[in-house]
Amino acid sequence: MGLYVEAHIRADLDELWSRTQDPAQHQRWDLRFSEIDYLPRAEGEPQRFRYSVRVPALFTVSGTGISAGERERPDGTRTSALRFASPHPLSPLARGSGYWRYVPDADGVRFLTGYDYLPRWGAVGAVADRLVFRPLMGWATAWSFDRLRLWLERGISPERARANWLAELAVRALLLAGCLTGLGLESALGLFGRFGAGVTSLCVLAPVVVMSLVLFKAPLARTPAARRCLRAPAEQARPPRVLRTLEKLG
Repeated sequence: MGLYVEAHIRADLDELWSRTQDPAQHQRWDLRFSEIDYLPRAEGEPQRFRYSVRVPALFTVSGTGISAGERERPDGTRTSALRFASPHPLSPLARGSGYWRYVPDADGVRFLTGYDYLPRWGAVGAVADRLVFRPLMGWATAWSFDRLRLWLERGISPERARANWLAELAVRALLLAGCLTGLGLESALGLFGRFGAGVTSLCVLAPVVVMSLVLFKAPLARTPAARRCLRAPAEQARPPRVLRTLEKLG
């Protein structure tokens, strides 16, 4: 089961290409990577790179990959593809491949990705991947795409977008904690008979309304949100030709 994410970004195609193909810019908005470095290459060869993902205060997972792109296609679209692998024993992803497509339209660019990978750790890893890692990777990809959109459309830097997200998350968590405390108070008031029952109804209603807003209200416009991206293609998507070329390189 491959992963698919698509975002519509109202931006110039060249600017979008730059912020996704330049490693220094790419690592700023993509939650899946902490660092990306291009390795030296000869003229005409695909680009090889090294990447790392830091889990704060725990460990750093690193790997290598190879990428190639088609900047000028007859239909006006652009494509890039990559293969990657990590020998790190703590990496849940052993190896994989994927692609990006850039499809201009009248209002901007449809920026989409499709990728898949082989999980590590055998049968246990396969179960953990289906239940935890694959949903997390899909969410992280979509969230990152929306953070990129905010950068290009609204000029909100990736760092500011992350701060907005953390701040909104903290506010929602505090409100949720307050609601749960209010429901605890409701249980206590219920012990005081008829008067307590009247107050209890008010104590129940307010937390329930607030909890509904906390859990289901859409994020603020300046906060990245995975839910703004498509998670399935409108029609069957085929891997680009350039990806098959990379696969032939081993």
